[in-house]
Amino acid sequence: MTSPGTAPAPPSKGGRWIRQWDPENETFWKETGEKVARRNLFFSVLSEHIGFSVWTMWSVLVLFMGPEYGLTPADKFMLTSMVTLVGAVVRVPYTFAVAIFGGRNWTIVSAGMLLIPTVAAFTVMEPGTSFSTFLLVGLLAGVGGGNFASSMTNINAFFPLRKKGWALGLNAGGGNIGVPVIQLAALAIIGAGGGPRVLLGVYIPLIVVAAVLAALFMDNLENVKNDTGAAKDAARDAHTWIMSLLYIGTFGSFIGYSFAFGQVLQNQFGRTPLEAAYVTFIGPLLGSLIRPLGGWLADRYGGAKISLWNYVGMGIATAVLIGASMEKSLSLFTGAFVVLFVLSGLGNGSTFKMIPGIFQNKALAKGLQGEEAAAYGRRLSGASMGLIGAVGALGGVGINLAFRQSFLSYGSGTGAFVAFLAFYVVCFLVTWAVYLRRTAPRVPVTTTTSEAKSQLSYAEV
Repeated sequence: MTSPGTAPAPPSKGGRWIRQWDPENETFWKETGEKVARRNLFFSVLSEHIGFSVWTMWSVLVLFMGPEYGLTPADKFMLTSMVTLVGAVVRVPYTFAVAIFGGRNWTIVSAGMLLIPTVAAFTVMEPGTSFSTFLLVGLLAGVGGGNFASSMTNINAFFPLRKKGWALGLNAGGGNIGVPVIQLAALAIIGAGGGPRVLLGVYIPLIVVAAVLAALFMDNLENVKNDTGAAKDAARDAHTWIMSLLYIGTFGSFIGYSFAFGQVLQNQFGRTPLEAAYVTFIGPLLGSLIRPLGGWLADRYGGAKISLWNYVGMGIATAVLIGASMEKSLSLFTGAFVVLFVLSGLGNGSTFKMIPGIFQNKALAKGLQGEEAAAYGRRLSGASMGLIGAVGALGGVGINLAFRQSFLSYGSGTGAFVAFLAFYVVCFLVTWAVYLRRTAPRVPVTTTTSEAKSQLSYAEV
């Protein structure tokens, strides 16, 4: 292990493998690490961005599917629910694929796999196709949701603790923005009188470009070893499941509303596909752009504090949505929904920043110091991110199923919004009780590094 003032040797590579990586060493970071980490971040964002677009393409495709397709609103909500479900489940194996194959290698593979659902959708997207066929092809699109988990695990290993909030927020935000981008593309194509196959045809070459660029410019980290013990340890840790619950409230909301917003506007307010497409991209766009800000605010003020007040804002916005839904006020409903998207994006950044800090605290509590403590934190936080990301994405499934049931039972989404409001209250109470109470456990300072000193208690993660 090198001392804080001594830089390790520059990264040595063989087949794009970096054999020595110590981002907590400030000299190494300034001389070598930062440039390499930023390069990998950029191309990771590109691949993840297209992955999100492929995952959420059915939020757009259902807008093209008029009466001639023979699908009911309940069928469409079921379709988007199942796409979301697969995207959530595959996040677990995608997380550990980075350690098995390497971050660069798995980015190439996972980007290439996006061709399967895109080409399949291009083939079947026409009236007369059965609902079961649409459902099967939609399930294939779920692989795009896995790119988030592998990308976040990979980038988490490249950056030092003091930069993780910003880096993870930028990585995830750049990926999340794939949602509004494909919705904007759909708006342009619908406006020009084009069909869904035009949209799908645009993305096929983009997928190839992302895979090629990952092969040319990304790296694997040799010290990110496959560690099944880390997965077991993360699964046994209560904080993994507490943070999963909180991430349901933020990312579950973001991805669930991204799939459902256009359908709600069509079914509850009678908007045409073009009218719905004019506004559906705004919420996901703003929510994606603000996610890095959530990470930055968490770096500066503490993720738990930002998350706590963010749940308050989400609760207020949901209460306004309930009132707007009951009053049938389209303008108020749309405005409140966009605000809810923005807050979900902000909370995505702040909650995910909490994860590395929590496990760094646990390392300090065990008496670990320096690189040993940082390695422990990276090991468990990287493993837990896949589980937390997967469970959080399941919130999107719940949201679409809740809307489906609400429309079947009441003819509107009001009942679903009442359930969402209750859940945000639960998230607020859990955040306060576990991470912000005065009795929250404090960790003794046993190291002299500035980044460790900043992580003194769970209340400050």
